[in-house]
Amino acid sequence: MEKFCEMLKTSKFVVALTGAGVSVPSGIPDFRSPNGLYAKYGQDIFEIDEFYKNPDRFYNFAKEGLIPMLSAQPNVVHHMLAKLEKAGILKGVITQNIDGLHQKAGSKNVAEIHGSVRIWNCLKCTKRYEILDDGQREFLLSTNFRCSCGGLVKPNITFFGEMLPVDEFAKAQKWAESSDLFITLGSSLVVYPAAQLPIYALRNGAKLVIVNKGETPLDRYATFKFDIDLTEFSNKILETLNTFLN
Repeated sequence: MEKFCEMLKTSKFVVALTGAGVSVPSGIPDFRSPNGLYAKYGQDIFEIDEFYKNPDRFYNFAKEGLIPMLSAQPNVVHHMLAKLEKAGILKGVITQNIDGLHQKAGSKNVAEIHGSVRIWNCLKCTKRYEILDDGQREFLLSTNFRCSCGGLVKPNITFFGEMLPVDEFAKAQKWAESSDLFITLGSSLVVYPAAQLPIYALRNGAKLVIVNKGETPLDRYATFKFDIDLTEFSNKILETLNTFLN
């Protein structure tokens, strides 16, 4: 841990990639774990063809799995990354998560490569709904996610079968290729193209550090692999760097 902290302090362009594991301590269930949302609803709940075929099935899932994300609060992992950014150590956070918790914690430079649950768009008239707004959220819930024009409303997240947000992924790729230290936290690194980002970093000479409970396909390329609880890891980082950060 001390060697990693020294690496943090001496690196010039540090970038973090966060996966679902980062949001679990905030009460947001992991999708892929045995108790995750896929176990209950099936992975096809996020397939775009299935959404068009049976939108109400997705909306039932959204009421349980997506809307509650809006009231979730950042945990120590989010706060640790925001503190590293404020100290000038971390240049950006690339996240696979759609919950907006990095921004809630104070991170400014965030690339949301899978979109955001905070914005929903009508597929018929393109009207935009910001469901952090109580009135707009209550309207959508009362109409079962139908727009005022009657069209289906879809969250601004990337479904399987859709392209990632071009601007966000381009920003993420640029950060990865510019990094000299690339850290992944709470990601199994099996979902592409997100899992390609650490490879871009490695190809450009960056060191890779992986923090994840369980193996990932890129473990053998990592300078350090921490198979440790993310909360414990973040507390240790803050404790070790406390003097430096303050």
